[in-house]
Amino acid sequence: MTSMIKTGLLMASMTAVFMVAGQLLGGSNGMVFALLIALGMNFFAYWFSDKMALKMSGAREVSPTEAPDLHALVAKLARQAEIPMPRVCIIHQDTPNAFATGRNPANAAVAVTTGLMKILSRDELEGVMAHELAHIKNRDILISSIAATMAGAIGYMASMAQWAMIFGGGRSDNDEGGGGLFGSLVMMILAPIGASLIQMAISRSREFQADASGAAICGKPRSLASALQQLEIHNRRRPIDVNPATAQMYIVNPLSGGQLANLFSTHPPMQERIKRLGAM
Repeated sequence: MTSMIKTGLLMASMTAVFMVAGQLLGGSNGMVFALLIALGMNFFAYWFSDKMALKMSGAREVSPTEAPDLHALVAKLARQAEIPMPRVCIIHQDTPNAFATGRNPANAAVAVTTGLMKILSRDELEGVMAHELAHIKNRDILISSIAATMAGAIGYMASMAQWAMIFGGGRSDNDEGGGGLFGSLVMMILAPIGASLIQMAISRSREFQADASGAAICGKPRSLASALQQLEIHNRRRPIDVNPATAQMYIVNPLSGGQLANLFSTHPPMQERIKRLGAM
């Protein structure tokens, strides 16, 4: 419950940043325009985010005949989680990783790389799939999609402000209803940073919750912790070439990066995740 309250507060903060950005850029009309853009983009994300995520990752849906063991494992965990059976997809990629997508439990899919099925034991694979089904049960996919969409829209508005200033479209600070030149500068610099930090906090909060819920679904927190440790090592050695916008969906960060990049990662520190699972 604490995690849900925290996520709700973060989503409200994201909305506030979005509307303030609109206010600074175009006054009250800008704020209304920003809200309409957010609603439109969230509607698109709600209906099509799963198809886009699967296509961008190169995932292919497989039948029970093609992957009987994986289907049987996901079906068992879905029953234990008390959610409908999701579609099962495979990504032909040697680096082990996995993600879940879909607007709700009735329209969801899980995707795993071929590398994941090769290196993990049965119990470890069960822990990973339980984590992904926890995301589905907790509707994290929808939450993260909305957060990503709003962050992207704020970035788009910042670009609009930049081009307006370059071509002399910015207003003076005395113009009615908006922040003028100063407001545009603030929007360009601070709004995207604030949106990214809030998006990161939402993502990290939901990952911790999915670890806990997934461990409860399969009853094997140590197996999930062991799997996470292995996935972290393999993804550092051999990062996956994915769109940065989709990186937050994966169970471990598929992108390479130094210490600074890890500090601003959408995934929480791996050692903290393993520590929390060990405490269970």
